Amino acid sequence: MAEFGLLLFQSLILTIMVIGLFGLLTTIIPGLTIIWLAALVYGIVTGFNWVGWVLFALITVLMLFGNLVDNLLMGASARQTGASWLAVVVALVAGVAGSLIWPPFGGLIAALVGLFAVEFIRVRNLRKALDSTRAMAAGCGYSVVARFAIGIFMIGWWLVWIFLRYYGYPS
Repeated sequence: MAEFGLLLFQSLILTIMVIGLFGLLTTIIPGLTIIWLAALVYGIVTGFNWVGWVLFALITVLMLFGNLVDNLLMGASARQTGASWLAVVVALVAGVAGSLIWPPFGGLIAALVGLFAVEFIRVRNLRKALDSTRAMAAGCGYSVVARFAIGIFMIGWWLVWIFLRYYGYPS
């Protein structure tokens, strides 16, 4: 690939990655997956060698972990206030359904309503149900920050991949 063409291609890939990164601020856009797909396309078009495979594997692990971290943080936050596992599972299912039905924030709203409903029915205490719901909302905020940071690391490792391609791979 000619040098100008490669630079143009890398700029396009970076633009897609940045769009994916800022897509992480909503609940419907799978930003980490978009960043990962852009890195995969880059590797397919420019070719993989052992360093490229290692960095792509690292990017893949970050993407997989990042796609789980929001569920872990939201569920853990709710569980700390005494929410039941049933409420957490209902909230996660409602969150997925809400994301599909009312993007971009329907998932968050549905998850919180689902958790509140199950907890209110279970404990029959408005204050405790609201505490669990608030904790899950805080966990959602933490997960946005965590996924955004993971997205930055993914893009950073892709930039290392480019740097090594230009300045030589370690032997």
